[in-house]
Amino acid sequence: MNNNITKISERYDPLSVEWRNYKDPSCKDFIIDFDYSLLGYDIKNGRLDMLLRYPKGKSHCRRHRHVGSTLTLVLEGEQYLTELNLDGSKNTIHRKKGDYALAKADASPHLEHGGEMGGIVLLSMQAKDGLLFEYFDENMQNGWTVSIEEYVESWNSGSTYGDKLNLELINE
Repeated sequence: MNNNITKISERYDPLSVEWRNYKDPSCKDFIIDFDYSLLGYDIKNGRLDMLLRYPKGKSHCRRHRHVGSTLTLVLEGEQYLTELNLDGSKNTIHRKKGDYALAKADASPHLEHGGEMGGIVLLSMQAKDGLLFEYFDENMQNGWTVSIEEYVESWNSGSTYGDKLNLELINE
């Protein structure tokens, strides 16, 4: 048995996993409101698995990009992404229940939300250097990163991963 691996949840059941909610009322462009659940992780080998749940009404998660490679599986509902390319163009991606995607490390920044009826996705991430996400402000600038260790520390402390204030406290 690998002692590096920590399993938080034994199985996927949206009624039994521990969901935590994040809202950002300061965002004026769209509604940031999502739930997340940590399923398991292996800090030493750079792996983290989580669920992301979008409430009904096209609620978004925060502006971000995936630094680590990411497997996405839509378990329920829908997922919409708008990738923001360096040349100013945009790619729109629409995934439905059962759709699977694999994104390379250092993916493009994107906006992400569920469909009218919401959605749940499984994210399985592999990060060689331990970095999972880079988040951005409303101008897609002033980025800050979240590592697997920071994510786990936030989970264990009951704070939200990637929240700038919480990250500053964790890193003190």
